[in-house]
Amino acid sequence: METDEFVARMDAGEPALPGTDLAQAMDDLANEAIALFMELNTRYTTPEERVDLMSRITGRPVPSSFRIFPSFTTDCGKNIRLGERVFLNSGCRFQDQGGITLGDDALIGHNVVIATLNHDLDPQTRATTVPRPVVIGERVWVGANATILPGVTIGDGAAVAAGAVITKDVPPRTVVGGVPARVIRTIEVQEARTSTSADPG
Repeated sequence: METDEFVARMDAGEPALPGTDLAQAMDDLANEAIALFMELNTRYTTPEERVDLMSRITGRPVPSSFRIFPSFTTDCGKNIRLGERVFLNSGCRFQDQGGITLGDDALIGHNVVIATLNHDLDPQTRATTVPRPVVIGERVWVGANATILPGVTIGDGAAVAAGAVITKDVPPRTVVGGVPARVIRTIEVQEARTSTSADPG
C-alpha cells in the first residue's frame, strides 16, 4: 500500500483490523520508522541533520526552524505534521497513525506521549485499532510527562501542566492539569507595552 493511501485511510478514521492490508501497512511503516529514529537516537547529529532525519521520518519537508533533542520515538512517522519553530524535548513518544499536528511555536516537554489509536473494548476484537487525530495549536506549551489521548485538540496558546493526562479538548489560552486534566485558569494576554521619552533638547 502506498503511504499516501495509508494516511488518507487513517485520516478518515478507518479501523485497522488484523490481517488486512491496512494493518500490514501499519506494521511496515512502523519498521521503517524504527530504522530512522534509531539513526536519530544513537549517534550525534547536528540540528540540520535532525531536521533532515525528521523529514525522512515524516515523509514530508520539515521546517528548518524545527528543533528536537533526542531521543524520540514514533510508531509510524508518516502522519506527523510540524509547523514553524516547533520544539520537541528529549524522550517524546508519538503514536501518530491517526494523525498528529503541531502548530507553529508549539513547545513539547520531556517524555510527552501523544497517542492517536484506541483498541476495541470487546476482547474478541481488541486487536483492532481505531485512529483519531490529535491537533496541538499554535504557541501551545505541553509540560514534561504529559499524556495526550486520541481525538484531542489543544487550542492556541494553551499550557498543559507536567504529568497531566489530556482526555478531552483544551480551550485556547487556558492552563490545564491533573488526571484527568481540567481547566485550572485562563491565561490573560498582556498587551505589548510601549514607552516613549520626550526629547530633552
